[in-house]
Amino acid sequence: MITLDLQNGEKPLSVLCLGAHSDDIEIGVGGTLLTLIGQGRPLTIDWCVFSACGKREDEAFNSAHAFLKDVPQANIHLGRFKDSDFPSQREAIKEWLLEIRSRTVPAIVFTHTRRDAHQDHREVNQLSWNLFRDSMILEYEIPKWDGDLGSPNAYVALSESMLDRKIELLETYFGSQRSKDWFDPETFRGLARLRGMECRAPERYAEAFYVRKLRIF
Repeated sequence: MITLDLQNGEKPLSVLCLGAHSDDIEIGVGGTLLTLIGQGRPLTIDWCVFSACGKREDEAFNSAHAFLKDVPQANIHLGRFKDSDFPSQREAIKEWLLEIRSRTVPAIVFTHTRRDAHQDHREVNQLSWNLFRDSMILEYEIPKWDGDLGSPNAYVALSESMLDRKIELLETYFGSQRSKDWFDPETFRGLARLRGMECRAPERYAEAFYVRKLRIF
């Protein structure tokens, strides 16, 4: 694992975002990315969605484009792997991700948590640790009916305006998800408020992550 300097705002930073489905990155790490982009630091962001098919492909691309509009060096990668069946497609998914790895050396990899209840999410997590051993891996959380939220150990404090922007973009670009009872501003704001309370965020909101390995020096 490499060391990571987040204080040097002039040093370019390479970020890889991995999401099994077309709204995962936005839900799990959208506020953090908007905050990082807003700092004005030189960034290269690769945004990878493994299952983006049909209508959800358009949603994935348009949302990623909106989140990354102020990042000159941004690449959007959309896969077409079958939703809810990632374990049986592991080798093909790994080859796809290896091709992306050949073009980027990320300092940070955002990925799903190891104990996520969704099998697609767990598969992405396992491949993240298998293929990106020289990166800092931050595992993000996705609220869902399974009730698999845990106790994260790292936080990014969000301003209220950044959280509002994240929620606005989610509502704008993911019309196919509005019928789901968990996909609403109250869910996203409520989880951010809880995580903000846990880390005593200045503006009360935060996104939370799991850091399984961290080299200090």
